[in-house]
Amino acid sequence: MPSRIRFTAAGAVFEAFPDLALATEPPPDETGVLEHARALLASPRSSEAIIFLAHLLPRREAVWWAINCVRAMPGGAGEDDALRAADAWVRDPEEDNRRAALAVAEAANPRLATTWLAFAAGWSGGSLSAPDSEPARPPPAACAMAANTAVMLAATRGDPAGVGRRIVACGEAGVRFAEGGSATVDGPGSRADVSETKPPARDASRQNG
Repeated sequence: MPSRIRFTAAGAVFEAFPDLALATEPPPDETGVLEHARALLASPRSSEAIIFLAHLLPRREAVWWAINCVRAMPGGAGEDDALRAADAWVRDPEEDNRRAALAVAEAANPRLATTWLAFAAGWSGGSLSAPDSEPARPPPAACAMAANTAVMLAATRGDPAGVGRRIVACGEAGVRFAEGGSATVDGPGSRADVSETKPPARDASRQNG
């Protein structure tokens, strides 16, 4: 299966997104990206694997993985306008869909995981200002941070005893997806009725930063 990532060494992810080091400690030089993600998942710092994967994956793939995580988690909420807007952008990542997702996110409840899916799509590029205003680009890591927020909000709602297992299930799905597999979320706490776990048919953007 072809990899969906352009990084090989984990340190390169931190070089591309310097603020990532504020959330998780960089690994030793030359540590592989998936080796590092798996090590975090197997450690007491499993939540740090989520933010690392959100930066590791290209933006479109990061949003799709986060959508799958939110759909799978018992606390992920339903198919609301924000989730549908993020999903529409992933399937057709054109500017109109990005702006539509951003507009939905800005009007939605920031406590919901789905709102942050829409923010992740809306902050994937382009401008944050109105079309007739001076362009204001989102920070390079904005999409990744929003995707991380969506996954963590979904995984940490519900039975507190299962939070760690849900985080690991999302992280394992992210690793598989990065390797070229499905973004399906398996394991304790995931919903059995999740559908559309394969990547959308359109070729994903290869840009990460």
